[in-house]
Amino acid sequence: MPATPGTLAVAAHPIPLTVRVAAGLWLAVWLPVYAVRYGWANFLHLSDIAVALTVIGLWTASPLLISSQAVGVLFGELVWTADVAWRQFTGHHLIGGTEYLWDARFPLWLRLMTLYHLALPVVLLWGLARLGYDRRAPWLQTAIAALAIVVSRWTDPAQNINFAFRDPFLHRAWGPAPVHLAAMLLGLIVMGILPTHYLLSRFFARPDR
Repeated sequence: MPATPGTLAVAAHPIPLTVRVAAGLWLAVWLPVYAVRYGWANFLHLSDIAVALTVIGLWTASPLLISSQAVGVLFGELVWTADVAWRQFTGHHLIGGTEYLWDARFPLWLRLMTLYHLALPVVLLWGLARLGYDRRAPWLQTAIAALAIVVSRWTDPAQNINFAFRDPFLHRAWGPAPVHLAAMLLGLIVMGILPTHYLLSRFFARPDR
């Protein structure tokens, strides 16, 4: 029935309820499992931050949140997938960072949970198709990444979360902590955020609102 004068028409939520419920259930299971098995520091990984913010973005239908996570992790998830495939077919890691998938100290079901790295890009691209790509995303994601990288410096150096201690290619530190952290952030911006922003800007429309 058309809205009458003096009343507000309520727009349908752009994200289907089934998708929002599924995402919420995944977060409700994944969060405590990873906290117990890997520890809270694990949630500093940009891909793990992306899981939580993507779920929030789906529930709130926020183009900015979905866009920021797309511009921030699509490149990283591509690298993760390439490393897994390289290890599977050659027996060696291309870059590293996925060794835990073959670590028998962790149960198989737990290692399989990390396959969310394959699903996350699909969900983010689908979300962009529904909501549009917010061109402010690089600014927000740069702030999120900067904070995560700096805080990662206070975690176990052996975990090298967000490469806060050693770079992913030469596996070395680039000078004192502030210099190394700045180099890692700059590398992420130049290699990941800016190229992804360019591509997403070309293929996805701006949000309607």
